[in-house]
Amino acid sequence: MHPSSRFQLNRRSLLLSGAGAVSAALLPGTKAQGAEAAKPTIVLPPVGKRILISCKLGMIAKKDGDRALNLVERLKMAGDAGFDGVDFDEAGSFTPEEARAAVQESGVFCHNAINHAHWQQRLTSAKEEERAKGVANIEHCIRVAHAIGGSGVLIVIGRGDDGPADEIDERARTEIKKLLPLAAALGQPILFENVWNKMHYDHDSPPEQSPERFIKFVDSFNSPWVGMYYDIGNHWKYGQPREWLRAFGHRAVKLDVKGFSRAKSKFVDITSEEDDLPWNEVREGLQEIGFTGWTTAEVGGGGLERLTTVRKQMQKAFGLTSPEPSL
Repeated sequence: MHPSSRFQLNRRSLLLSGAGAVSAALLPGTKAQGAEAAKPTIVLPPVGKRILISCKLGMIAKKDGDRALNLVERLKMAGDAGFDGVDFDEAGSFTPEEARAAVQESGVFCHNAINHAHWQQRLTSAKEEERAKGVANIEHCIRVAHAIGGSGVLIVIGRGDDGPADEIDERARTEIKKLLPLAAALGQPILFENVWNKMHYDHDSPPEQSPERFIKFVDSFNSPWVGMYYDIGNHWKYGQPREWLRAFGHRAVKLDVKGFSRAKSKFVDITSEEDDLPWNEVREGLQEIGFTGWTTAEVGGGGLERLTTVRKQMQKAFGLTSPEPSL
């Protein structure tokens, strides 16, 4: 056979096999169609909202009566309660693959990841091995946040009683800088929560304190991948939220939300009668800095009824009128 004839036959065979593959892809019940249907689902939050509201995964009940709820069921409960999404604050308990699969199956968006081991393996610790574990924990959170489609990780920097202020700041700064390449590569800002850890505020001093020390620490990185996950309720005890929001400005990437009573010096339900936090001033401060993004409840949780109540309290706090679930 002439070489050109062999080429024509091979070419004809290739075209026929290609046409067969295309036809198979179009036929119902074929493997090609099954592969298309098996493609991962992209889970998206609601669009067009200036303020999105979420709850911590840790707030969602783990049991329904005596029956244990799996992660998918828990995420769906948050959606049924009307939240726009969930803050995945149990990141240390799941692999990135497990977290992603649960988000895809539930259809509920998760915007952030947290690993509470940051209290034990602190970036401010004088022990190098503890700091190394802290860095590894945050690396895991960054990977989980990326896997679920989120946009950040919350961390507690450490504790103020781990040493002199300048020394512990430098320890934490050194460790956080190690994390910035991964945070940037995966698009996950590292966000510091203001907590009662005796860092960047005066723990035993009265109210009307300034957030300047928080701001100084954030700005010391000179990085777009570092910001604040500002907990409004945590520091109502120490300062005015409107002034703090104005000072934080663009650094306030996300917000934690809880009620607090200065009169009784305790955390309470959001917008409850005991909550003396000036939510009207919070709204004004958010408007002044042009805030748009995620706000997350961090209060006592429970089942569907309790979560729905918290969602309504958050809507009241932020002046949001839609009573209907967003998911």
